[in-house]
Amino acid sequence: MSRRIIPLADVSAIPDFSGGVSSPSGLLTDTLARPLRDLRISVTDRCNFRCVYCMPREVFDKNYQFLPHSALLSFEEIERLARVFVAHGVEKIRLTGGEPLLRKNIEFLIERLALLRTPEGRPLDVTLTTNGSLLARKAQSLKDAGLTRVTVSLDALDDALFRRMNDADFAVADVLDGIAAAQAVGLAPVKVNMVVKRGTNDQEIVPMARHFKGSGAVLRFIEYMDVGASNGWNMSEVLPSAQVVERIAEYFPLAPLEAHTAAETAQRWGYRDGSGEIGVISSVTRAFCGSCTRARLSTEGKLYLCLFATAGHDLRGLIRGGASDEAVATAIARIWEARGDRYSQLRGSASAVSREDGPRVEMSYIGG
Repeated sequence: MSRRIIPLADVSAIPDFSGGVSSPSGLLTDTLARPLRDLRISVTDRCNFRCVYCMPREVFDKNYQFLPHSALLSFEEIERLARVFVAHGVEKIRLTGGEPLLRKNIEFLIERLALLRTPEGRPLDVTLTTNGSLLARKAQSLKDAGLTRVTVSLDALDDALFRRMNDADFAVADVLDGIAAAQAVGLAPVKVNMVVKRGTNDQEIVPMARHFKGSGAVLRFIEYMDVGASNGWNMSEVLPSAQVVERIAEYFPLAPLEAHTAAETAQRWGYRDGSGEIGVISSVTRAFCGSCTRARLSTEGKLYLCLFATAGHDLRGLIRGGASDEAVATAIARIWEARGDRYSQLRGSASAVSREDGPRVEMSYIGG
């Protein structure tokens, strides 16, 4: 099989910073007055799972050609770009993949990022999303490096079903061991993300809620999303979050909780007996574009302004071309200030169709 090229649309387009440079103020906003507060950085395009909704094996098979190491942003390049983003107002950095724990010496990068400070002198919230396969052995070193919290993906408790979904014959028990290790070293509260696919794993909703109730972990249910072009997404396989809440409430009474921040994507529900909470991320049925403060940096340094984007902006080309930090900051400012992305709000409309001039980028390339 020849390499399947993941669409990057404008991979050769290096952002323009001509016409003068400007210093970051920490108050950068886009065309919809949304500030830049969150940066998600994909540190590798590789993963040891082949989840059917993200990296299906029929596409990402043994002949699939992943990016060469030279194409990836180095830790020094990531740190440099992160520092500029923080000067623009970023307060939280999440490391993603692929599977970020596959990136060799990821702790060194975390150490660098944990030393960054906001313009007001506050430390960053440095987090990481993982499939949990390597977490048990790495939890302590991640905590020691300065990682704040961790989010673990787990789509079922039934072992046979989970092995089918990850398509790598990886056991549920090993992911649970990773979660326990993360809690033991203080990477808390651990968040556990379950992507719900109707007809595949929705029967696991209540067992998952039962298992994590009172555990200290925060379980979040994510609607199956139409990200990229390789997962064969179909609306009939989406189970609305409202139905997820209804199913859980039949067994465990729930009460709505206020959001921690205006930009929070999850709707929070607390168990009425005080034994914890769940969250639902309604990425299909309840758009939260209006409060989206996230930018995404791909493995090879492309800046994406939306999870459903068709085009990125080549920051790697900019920095490897010798641009100063001031020039990079100016380019990022101009990109964000022109941002008007709100795909989820427009999904299915004529406006959304007219804006899609190419296939959307894959989740495995820029992280969830």
